[in-house]
Amino acid sequence: MSVNFSPAIVRRGLFHSLRFEVIAILTVGVIFPLCFLAAAESRGGAATSIVWLSQPGVVNSGFGAAVCSLISLAILRRLRFYPGVAVARFILPVVAIVFGVFIAIIAGFRLEYSNKVIGACCVAILATRFAITAVRSRAKGILYYLVPGGRIELVKELRGAPVLPLGSPILDGLPESAIVADLNANLAPEWERFLAEAAISGRPVYHYKQVWEAETGKVQIEHLSENGFGALVPGFVYQKAKRAIDFVLSICALPFIAPVIGLCALVIKLDSKGAIFFRQLRVGHRGKTFYVLKLRTMTESCDGLDRTQSVTQLGDKRITRVGAFLRRTRLDELPQVLNIIRGEMSWIGPRPEAVSLSQWYEGEIPFYRYRHIVRPGITGWAQVNQGHVAELQEVDEKLQYDFYYIKNLSYWLDIIVMLRTARVVFSGFGAK
Repeated sequence: MSVNFSPAIVRRGLFHSLRFEVIAILTVGVIFPLCFLAAAESRGGAATSIVWLSQPGVVNSGFGAAVCSLISLAILRRLRFYPGVAVARFILPVVAIVFGVFIAIIAGFRLEYSNKVIGACCVAILATRFAITAVRSRAKGILYYLVPGGRIELVKELRGAPVLPLGSPILDGLPESAIVADLNANLAPEWERFLAEAAISGRPVYHYKQVWEAETGKVQIEHLSENGFGALVPGFVYQKAKRAIDFVLSICALPFIAPVIGLCALVIKLDSKGAIFFRQLRVGHRGKTFYVLKLRTMTESCDGLDRTQSVTQLGDKRITRVGAFLRRTRLDELPQVLNIIRGEMSWIGPRPEAVSLSQWYEGEIPFYRYRHIVRPGITGWAQVNQGHVAELQEVDEKLQYDFYYIKNLSYWLDIIVMLRTARVVFSGFGAK
């Protein structure tokens, strides 16, 4: 089969290149921790730093960490055909296993080592891997070959990934890449044989919906049973673990957050009249209502029962000067750490809506209430991808992001959300 490849389609981009990964993982994951530890151990003396770096334990640990970083890189790159950011779920187990083998080798051969170097490099490599994945999920990735038939047209509309329709069911000579088809469609026998041969040969073959969801970060809202939710109860074990993590992190963060809240409270008081804090009735976990706590950013308050007042419009005149800054930086959300401690919220999850808005959306959008199956969050997958919304059409798209988060509820997706939240805070993305 003869196929003409456009350089714009085939090009992977900087963040998908092997050279970029190797440089990033060795520099940030190994060299930087070594330099930092050397400076700390020697208190800034260059000669002392060199002596420390030349110790057998440091050399063995640094070299081993570099090898571990490259081995984990090679393993994770083998998973690059997996659509979207789903490869992130393998980062922690892969790095942990590789470093576990390294530590076993050190213990078995009784080699000298440095706990500080191994620990610092392991953490740095993990952080670098997740950071690369978070950035890469917005860059053009693998090329998808599309088998004609069914609802494959949805994949053609993807803007985040290059696609190329196949003209004939011939596998020989087809460059290595992922193959996508509507596996529920009545495909012609020759295309069925083509897909079977592709799978047997080791090529990745995906259902169109899997690719669409992974590349867009959404789940189409048609029938819940068609979206692979299974028993409709997502990650039960992880939800329990997440609640414990939320509580511990909130208690640890409270001493650092309290002074920031105090400073913001002072500025709010000096800027405009009214209460410092803002309480609003919202719908939370399992449909139960609770009062969310925020720093006041408007001249008027709303209890959440009036739909019109609950909607924040672009350029809303009720927002104060200080309030605009607090909203842009998301500092107004900090008091919600108390909601997390009380078990009403999580650090990450679908944003809780005012009671009046939630009732409106439930009456207009099918399955809207399903988003309450997990605890609402201060930040979430929809917020880092879409930002603040109010209109029904926008809410419908936001719900697709929420369903994607619920369906893929896991530690790796929470880490991706945290990394993207940092970008949102500094850029002011999606604020109103």
